[in-house]
Amino acid sequence: MALTQQFARVTPRFLEHCRAAALASPDAAPGWAPPPTDTLDTDWALWGLLRFCRGMGADAAAAGVLDRLTGGAPAEGMDFLDHPDVHDGFGDPPRLLSAAAVSAISRALDDTDLDAILARLPAAPPAAAAACGLPGFSGGVGAYLAGHFTTTRAFFREAARRGMCVVAWVD
Repeated sequence: MALTQQFARVTPRFLEHCRAAALASPDAAPGWAPPPTDTLDTDWALWGLLRFCRGMGADAAAAGVLDRLTGGAPAEGMDFLDHPDVHDGFGDPPRLLSAAAVSAISRALDDTDLDAILARLPAAPPAAAAACGLPGFSGGVGAYLAGHFTTTRAFFREAARRGMCVVAWVD
């Protein structure tokens, strides 16, 4: 089974609804159903870009923001999301990025010069894939990374605009 990085834009009110549903449910089901328009699956792209930024010294600031957004932060009282309805139980439970963290991450993503980072990718596709920890990847590594990064930037920009939190997890 392939694991991918997932995000959901949520409001504190939605999280409280999920907490109440978990408390009322015999199996602690949180009623997790954010609208599809507020969810994002970034596949392995952000991890690949993070590995490249770290390994090649391409951009320490970009590595920092990628690490922060993929890792989230452990939050008190969020254990109700550690449920099979939310994630498959592999790795850490879902983590919360507060509205303030989302706003800071959005600004940092906007400040990231993706073109400068991708310009440092090796030209040969196998070498580019290896540099990103994606051995055997077929296709354009730069386009793959750019597409997911651009979508992630827009996703976080919209979350910040709406004052929303983001839940991050691996599924």
